[in-house]
Amino acid sequence: MNTRLAAHPIIAFVLTSDPAKARAFYEGILGLRFISQDRFAIVFEAHGNMLRVGVVDKVIAANNTVLGWEVPDIAAAVKMLETLGVTFERYPGMKQDELGIWTPPNGDKVAWFKDPDGNVLSLSQHVLKIGHNTK
Repeated sequence: MNTRLAAHPIIAFVLTSDPAKARAFYEGILGLRFISQDRFAIVFEAHGNMLRVGVVDKVIAANNTVLGWEVPDIAAAVKMLETLGVTFERYPGMKQDELGIWTPPNGDKVAWFKDPDGNVLSLSQHVLKIGHNTK
C-alpha cells in the first residue's frame, strides 16, 4: 500500500451554518452531484473528488479563496454562473475586467465569488495545465 499522499484523492472541505441553502447552491447552482447528508455534513462529488460541506453553528469565512474550479473558458463560466444569480467579487487595487476576471502577469485568469455562507470560491483558467489523474 502506498502511503504517500500524492497517490490518494483530495477531499475538499467548506463550512455552512445553513445546510438547505448550501445544498441548493452547490447542487442547484454549481451543479455538483449530491451524495449524502447527515447532521455533520453534506457530501458532493465534484469531478471525481469529494466535497464535504461541514455543518456548524456559525461560519467564520476566510478572506481568501477556500475552494476553486479550473475551467477551460473562464469568461463563459462566469457568464453562465451570472445567469444563475452568482455575483462575482470586485477587489480594490486589482485590475479586473468587466466580468470580474483578473489576469496576473503569467497569463492565468481568476474570478472570485462567494457561497451563501461567505466562503470565497474561485474559477480559474491556467496557462500551465496539470493533468487530472482519476486512478
